[in-house]
Amino acid sequence: MRVVFAGTPEFAAIALDALLQAGFTVPLVLTQPDRPAGRGMKLQQSAVKQRAVAAGIPLAQPQGLKLDGKYAADAEAAHQSLLAAQADVMVVAAYGLILPQWVLDLPGSRRPSPTSTSPIPRGDQAALAGGPSSGLRGCLNIHASLLPRWRGAAPIHRAVEAGDAETGITIMQMDAGLDTGDMLLIGREAIRADDTTATLHDRLAALGARLIVEALQAARLTRTPQPADGVSYAHKIEKAESAIDWRQPASEIERRLRAFDPFPGGLAMLAGEAVKVWRAELAEGGGAPGEVIAPGPVVACGQGALKLTELQRAGGKRGPAAAFLQARPIAVGERFSA
Repeated sequence: MRVVFAGTPEFAAIALDALLQAGFTVPLVLTQPDRPAGRGMKLQQSAVKQRAVAAGIPLAQPQGLKLDGKYAADAEAAHQSLLAAQADVMVVAAYGLILPQWVLDLPGSRRPSPTSTSPIPRGDQAALAGGPSSGLRGCLNIHASLLPRWRGAAPIHRAVEAGDAETGITIMQMDAGLDTGDMLLIGREAIRADDTTATLHDRLAALGARLIVEALQAARLTRTPQPADGVSYAHKIEKAESAIDWRQPASEIERRLRAFDPFPGGLAMLAGEAVKVWRAELAEGGGAPGEVIAPGPVVACGQGALKLTELQRAGGKRGPAAAFLQARPIAVGERFSA
């Protein structure tokens, strides 16, 4: 089976590794253009590009894929590369570009479309009449949620922020909507009480890599429409969301801190100084929101309190609160603001 791969960050690179290790032929990789990053703002290759270069796989890095859009020349070059790749299927994981209809239709277009519509079973398995011998084609997406919950750009972050008990991976047959395609395969993953986006990301990336290989190797899968109920949207994480609103319940702030690790963290002001708050524990006590009510420091919230356990000064490194307090003591009665 010839599998074109489209993805950009480490989450996607882990899936590409799995496809190559499973022996699939990958004639082409699509990934985002190199972007400036770091203090020097030097151009950085995506994690997927690094893997593709190491494996000697041809690359395409279009800025857009609309044949009549702003980057029409890039799109046409990608079109020709995809035609030449003669792929049976495209696997997409956190690519970062919207796929127009011509891309969705192209992989495997020489073969008949699958027709099975039998219901998805409960549990970890699901999916479409497909596989290497039964007409699997088009674009398959590795989506990091249990669809239809958390469609959109930041499903891992929003699941942690919302306090969900579980999440997972849905292998989805892509269509023109935003994560609205039929479900092919599902895997579930419990969200632990101490999970951050970073820790949950790593487990879901491994699960997604396993499931996409399983889907492509299956002799038969079941294609199932997503339920109409339970739809939610995981909007992109904005840097402005880092500001801590101490009027919120302590439990909500604690979840947001874990959801925003490693980006953008929590941000609070203390006597005019910006302080990053990375981790906190639920604590007893009360007071005016943002007020330091006990050493630790323990900070009052709208409901309950938080003991701040990992902090960072502007220009410094994140670390234990004890190290922070050696450089900048925080007295009971001081007050954090948003």
